Amino acid sequence: MPSVRIEEFQHLHNGMTGYAAAAMFPVIAFQQVAIGAGTVQSAAFNDATRFIRVQAEGIACIDIGQNPTATAAKLRLTAGQTEYYGVSPGWKLACITTT
Repeated sequence: MPSVRIEEFQHLHNGMTGYAAAAMFPVIAFQQVAIGAGTVQSAAFNDATRFIRVQAEGIACIDIGQNPTATAAKLRLTAGQTEYYGVSPGWKLACITTT
């Protein structure tokens, strides 16, 4: 079954000319959430998490927030797509399969 991989980060890289679109290692936490026919939530993000890297192994719709519910009308990711999002500590990611 495909899943959505989530890596949690605290900082963006601070390069010579300011902030770059790259997460600063180390990874704070890692989660893998199975994509199913119903909305499924991740565990709450770490207290230090400010950014997440999300990679969908299959087509999925996601929602992010305090108590997110993924639906086909939410943000769509294609299989293999990777994105970065700013988040607040304690938030969660919800995902659902879609076509």
